[in-house]
Amino acid sequence: MYRRILLAYDGTAEGALALREGALLARQCCAQIVLLAVVPESSGTRLAEGVYGGAVAQQIDTYKDLLAGAVGWLEARGYSPTAKLVVGEPAPVIGAVAQEVDADLVVVAHHHQGFLSRWWSGSTDSYLSDHLGCTLLIARNPLSEDAFDAEPPESARPGSAASGAR
Repeated sequence: MYRRILLAYDGTAEGALALREGALLARQCCAQIVLLAVVPESSGTRLAEGVYGGAVAQQIDTYKDLLAGAVGWLEARGYSPTAKLVVGEPAPVIGAVAQEVDADLVVVAHHHQGFLSRWWSGSTDSYLSDHLGCTLLIARNPLSEDAFDAEPPESARPGSAASGAR
């Protein structure tokens, strides 16, 4: 069903849920995973860089560590993800990377925002649903790490093509 899944990961608790949900889908579909971390670039970031030289570099280092942790988590579970780190406005970057890697599914976390926050900053989810050329999954499944690890591989499930059942 899905061949290449782009997982947008930001290191938050919601991002971890999206990581698990996307990885579970990748397992079930035997899909490749592209793991993307976007270092948000905003006027606040540029202002911090002007006041404290190296603020952006420090933020990039933080996101590199987050990305490395997520890659390690996936690799420990048998995945071979491709990792990408990009600086920019998250929604357009996610859309551009999805097109670049020919993703047929993009998985993002759901971050609750109040009305004013959504109105002021816009919604990544809304932008992506309007601009992506593939399926968008806004992950909200409260799948714990233990539940993920307990999920049997596709080949071991009764009724799966790989188990020989028809």
